[in-house]
Amino acid sequence: MKRTCFWIAFALCVLNASAYAKESKEQTGKEMKPALLVIDIQNEYLPYMAEKEKDIALRVINGAIVLFRENGFPIIRVYHTDPQYGPKPDTEAFEFPSSIFIEDTDPKIIKNYPSAFTKTDLEKTLDDLECNTLFLCGLSAVGCVLATYHGAVDRDFKVFMIKDGLMSHNSTYTDVIEDISNTINYTTLKFMLEYR
Repeated sequence: MKRTCFWIAFALCVLNASAYAKESKEQTGKEMKPALLVIDIQNEYLPYMAEKEKDIALRVINGAIVLFRENGFPIIRVYHTDPQYGPKPDTEAFEFPSSIFIEDTDPKIIKNYPSAFTKTDLEKTLDDLECNTLFLCGLSAVGCVLATYHGAVDRDFKVFMIKDGLMSHNSTYTDVIEDISNTINYTTLKFMLEYR
């Protein structure tokens, strides 16, 4: 009886391993089609971010934008506003700092909720661009970036946060978000885009 149970268990393990290998092969056969989401680095919110990480984060964000542009992949600008409290679109407070390398031709999403997917055209924009893998940077790591990350996961996107390209009001909190999420550094991002 024990021997029969062993062989049944062994056969089930082999079948499961075979199915897993087939699924992994199918997944790795898919081409990565990336997009960069630059989230909420607006003049209104930047002063509330931890000074310790602000300078490096803005440099890493610009570096990511350059990598995506050089490799011909889309960069999507995400802006937050509250209909009652602002910042109002087309004001200086609403805009990204002029030092950020975005362009007017980069798709623009305006949101009223933490997740850039909630009641916006982001998912349609990504579908139109045929993107299946998202790289997130911006602020706040503990708020809108995290909400967008989970919104992407819920919609079956592969999603990564860019290490040191995130900011929040407390750099310790940013470190925690980087630790608990799929996070990659700039060098890994460069490798992934160049050798996808």
